[in-house]
Amino acid sequence: MKRLEGNVTIITGGGKGIGFGLAQAFAQEGSNLVITGRTESRLLDAKKRLEEEYGIEVLPIVADGADEAAIKNVVAKTVEKFGKITTLVNNAQVSKSGLPLVEHTKEDFDLAIYSGLYAAFFYMRECFPYLKESKGSVINFASGAGLFGKLGQSSYAAAKEGIRGMSRVAAAEWGPDGVRVNVICPLAMTESLKEWKEHYPDLYEKTIQGIPLGHFADPKNDIGRVCVFLASSDAEYVTGETITLQGGSGLRP
Repeated sequence: MKRLEGNVTIITGGGKGIGFGLAQAFAQEGSNLVITGRTESRLLDAKKRLEEEYGIEVLPIVADGADEAAIKNVVAKTVEKFGKITTLVNNAQVSKSGLPLVEHTKEDFDLAIYSGLYAAFFYMRECFPYLKESKGSVINFASGAGLFGKLGQSSYAAAKEGIRGMSRVAAAEWGPDGVRVNVICPLAMTESLKEWKEHYPDLYEKTIQGIPLGHFADPKNDIGRVCVFLASSDAEYVTGETITLQGGSGLRP
C-alpha cells in the first residue's frame, strides 16, 4: 500500500513549478489531489498528466488566493467530491521580486501579502474543521528570503515570515486536535528566482557558490518527498517546525 493512499491533498499553485512537483510526489504515493491556480488551461494540462501517470483523481479549481469567497468554494468543492481533506499545502505566492524596499508601492506590498499570507490564512481557517476530522496536516511554504534577508525581497519576505509566525501559532492551537502544521523553506529554480537573478546576477552567482550540494532543489524529488514525509504517519510527532531545503546553504547555529 502506498504511503498516502486514500488521502486528499489540496495544493495551491499545483499546476506549475514547485507546486506541480509537489503534486507529482503526492500522486506517486497514492493521494488524490485538488490543485488550484489562476490559469484553467494549465490546471487541466496538469490534471491530465497526473491522472494518466499515477492513476489518481485530480480536481482542478481556478481560484485566486486573495479571494476569500474563492477559497471557501475550493474547500466546499473538495469536500463535495472527496468527502474529506487530509493535507493542505500552501505553496502559491506572487510578488514583485527584485524590487528594493523604497521602490515598493502599497499595491506591490499588498500583492505579496494577499497572495501569500492572506491566502494561507483563508485556506487554513476553512480547512481546519476537515483537518480536525482526519487528524491531518498543513504544510506552508516560507523562504530563505525572510530567514536570511535577501536583497530585493522585502514584500515577499514579509509575507513568508508572516506565514511562519502564523504556522507556529496554529501548531500550538491545533496540536490538541491532532492537526500538525509545518513550514518548508525551499531553494528551487522558480519564476521569482529567475526574476531575482536578472536583477541581482552577482548575488545569484554568489548564492549558487554558497550551496554546499552545488545545485537548486528538484521540486518533485527534493521538495515533494519531504512534504510527503510531513503528510505521512511517519511525521506524527513533527509540528511547528521550519525545515530549510536549501542544499546546506540554510545552515544556522
